[in-house]
Amino acid sequence: MMISAKLCGGGGNEPMPTCYFDIKDGVPVRDKSGLELVSDGAAIAHSKILADEMRREKPKGHPALQIVVIDESGREVHRERIY
Repeated sequence: MMISAKLCGGGGNEPMPTCYFDIKDGVPVRDKSGLELVSDGAAIAHSKILADEMRREKPKGHPALQIVVIDESGREVHRERIY
């Protein structure tokens, strides 16, 4: 698990940057809209919720399927396995 101390979101009065949640099992499906979040921790928590929802919708899936959290600079923040 890769967790960075750098924030995905802004601090103080700065606007919150966007985090993207790509789906990947070899070839990524890019998240084009993203979500504004306050921190890397919030982005990681959101990826865990997305993974739980995907498991509920489709209980059996490809074991390599994962959600890759990317900040707006293109830095990978986290990978969350779905299965």
